[in-house]
Amino acid sequence: MFDINAIIQTIAIVALPVIFAITLHEAAHGYAARHFGDPTAWEQGRISLNPLRHIDPVGTILIPAAILLFSGGTFLFGYAKPVPVDFGRLRHPKSDMLWVALAGPAANLFMALVWALMFKLSWVLPDFFSLPLARMAEAGIIVNCVLMVLNLLPLPPLDGGRIAVSLLPHRLAWKFARIEPWGFPILLLLLFTGILGEVMTPLVSFSAHAIESLFGLY
Repeated sequence: MFDINAIIQTIAIVALPVIFAITLHEAAHGYAARHFGDPTAWEQGRISLNPLRHIDPVGTILIPAAILLFSGGTFLFGYAKPVPVDFGRLRHPKSDMLWVALAGPAANLFMALVWALMFKLSWVLPDFFSLPLARMAEAGIIVNCVLMVLNLLPLPPLDGGRIAVSLLPHRLAWKFARIEPWGFPILLLLLFTGILGEVMTPLVSFSAHAIESLFGLY
C-alpha cells in the first residue's frame, strides 16, 4: 500500500530539480545551436527557461513519477521534448555539433554544482528551511548527475552519440549515425534489463561524490 503523504513529500522535493534539470539541458542545446549559426530553436521559441515549452507529458511527468512510485526513485529517468537543431545550418556542421551536444550535459554539471552550493547554504539557514532545502539540493545533485552521465553515453541520439559522430572520421561517423533510429529502443531495452543501471550507477556515484567533496559536503 502506498504512503500518500510520503509520495507527496517526495514529489514536492524532486519536482523542481527534475524540471530545471531537463528544461535547462534543452535550452542550453538551443542556445549553443544559435551561437554556432542555427537559429531553429530560437525561431520556434525553444530557447526559454519556461518549463512548459520543454515538458513532454510522458517523459517529463509520467515516467519519472512511475519510477518514484514503484522503485523508490533509486534510478530516476526522464526526458523532455528535444530542442530542434538543424545541423546543416551550423557554420561548421561536423565540428560545431560537438559543442551543441556538449551544452546539455554541461548545463547539468553546472546545475549539480549550484545544488551543491544550496546544500551547503542549508547548513546556516533556520531549521524550518534547512531540511527541505537540503533534501531538494541532494535530489538536484543526483538528478543532474544522472542526466549528465546518461546523455554522455555514446549512443545516438543521446548527446554522447552526437559527440562521437562529431569526433569520428567522416566514413565511420556516417555509419555510426545510422544507429540513431534504433537508439531509443536500445536505451529502453538496456533500462528494463538492468544493464543501464549497472553501467550508470558507478559513474553517477563517482560524479556526485566528486561534486560533494569539492564543496566539503561529506
